[in-house]
Amino acid sequence: MTRRWQLAHGRFLDLGAKALVMGILNVTPDSFSDGGLFDAPERAIEQARRMIAEGASIIDIGGESTRPGATPVSAEEEQARVLPIIKTLAEAGDTLISVDTYREETARLAVAAGAHIVNDVWGLQREPGIGKIAAETGAGLVIMHTGREREKDPDVIVDQFRFLEKSLLLAREAGVAEAQIVLDPGFGFAKDSEENLQLMARFRELHALGFPWLIGTSRKRFVGYVSGKESEARDAATAATSVALRLKGAELFRVHNVAMNADALAVADAILAREAGNSAT
Repeated sequence: MTRRWQLAHGRFLDLGAKALVMGILNVTPDSFSDGGLFDAPERAIEQARRMIAEGASIIDIGGESTRPGATPVSAEEEQARVLPIIKTLAEAGDTLISVDTYREETARLAVAAGAHIVNDVWGLQREPGIGKIAAETGAGLVIMHTGREREKDPDVIVDQFRFLEKSLLLAREAGVAEAQIVLDPGFGFAKDSEENLQLMARFRELHALGFPWLIGTSRKRFVGYVSGKESEARDAATAATSVALRLKGAELFRVHNVAMNADALAVADAILAREAGNSAT
């Protein structure tokens, strides 16, 4: 099923027929696998253009590391990191831009600077005002599940529903249209390796929520647990998770290595197209 994702500035994406890749651009000194590589504006812009050439449909720009134990930064520092990059990319062409933030003010400024999507790793439950920003601007909204700073249900799917249903209620109360919303199961966010693998194995159960899904497994610790590789060597294993979850119905994939995942997902899409053709005959 193809669904149109409503974004800010009159843009949209059609989700479902083809897997779409969101390239990760961390403009931080301390992200877990690429910290410091792209914290200079010129290097960040160069990396964004490289990912677009490799097949990224969206560039996701983050100014604060979300790895466990990362040092928090102020809203002002986060904004100083991301806003110039967003503005430059927005002025340079028609690239779709996502801002990775849980702060209402950063979201507001980022959309004003040209961002089309707000990617909230706290699912509106840290600063619910992000929902108001999305409603007012028409921005796409990624609502992510997290297990941080709360007691989780031992069943990974029950916990997904419990958290995300609360987030979706906050979005509705803020006036966010369903067509603006994509969900993210939050792989790696206060989940151990077994929980992450269970979440992958049971992923189809999440479709009962009725929204498209963004997947963020790239270079995560559980991928290293399975593959035995350090973070910078986990791209092949990441691509395997992307294919597995694409075949289970996920639509968007947030990754570091765009080229490898785009190639792997093209194979998954070819399989899905043949399955659809066979079932129609």
